Amino acid sequence: MTTPDRPLRFELTVEVPGTPEQVWDAIATAKGISAWMMPTDMDERAGGAVVFHMGPEEKSEGTVTGFEPPRRLVYEEDWASLVSQDPATVTPLVTEFLVEAASGGTCVVKVVSSAFGSGADWENEFFADMAKGWTPVFDHLRLYLAHFPGKAATFLEAIADVPGTPEAVMAAVRQDLGAGRAGDIVAARGLRGDVERVADTNVLVRLADPLPGYLAVFAFGAGDKTSARLGGYLFAADAPAYVEREQAGWQAWLEGVAAGAGRR
Repeated sequence: MTTPDRPLRFELTVEVPGTPEQVWDAIATAKGISAWMMPTDMDERAGGAVVFHMGPEEKSEGTVTGFEPPRRLVYEEDWASLVSQDPATVTPLVTEFLVEAASGGTCVVKVVSSAFGSGADWENEFFADMAKGWTPVFDHLRLYLAHFPGKAATFLEAIADVPGTPEAVMAAVRQDLGAGRAGDIVAARGLRGDVERVADTNVLVRLADPLPGYLAVFAFGAGDKTSARLGGYLFAADAPAYVEREQAGWQAWLEGVAAGAGRR
């Protein structure tokens, strides 16, 4: 068996609003992570378990290996199993968050993910995809800290696997939402907000009325097969009732729009 000795690394640094304590609450607690990344369970201590719920039947399990409030969080995961590869061919994926206070009531957050692999193509592809995914998700963290620090989110989710390229699927999503560019007003299924970000494979809407929060849609895949994922983070007392009422409708909407793109 090949010894995993090829270094793999991804690094990103961003500046976000908030005190170190507010940023720590957002990146190192289950409530905080669930409000901008994905639903998460965490035993908030060194040696504690962490579980990232990536879909109805998909999750990544790991262990917290460093817990130093409000400055440093480290956890490790079995990343090979996420893409049906042999975990023995790589070392665990180690992700480290570092928080440093900056001027003007902001903090600099640095995230580093690293592992050792065997040099296989899938390893490099995994890290390249991770880099693409992390960068836009930090816009969620920025919005959370700017407008909802310390609050728990109600999560709305829809997933559709369809034919078509990610770019074609996302173009159909943007067209149906009316999200042509940043600043556009979007109204969909009783929610209204402003477009924060538009890209080839993702869009982010800051919601204001009647439920504050944000709505993100991503499309990713290879070749002519795409997974479209919608995540809504809602911060209001009546958000659970909205999700219970509208979850199926959002799922049908995403499936219909994405499938339509694949037939073009």
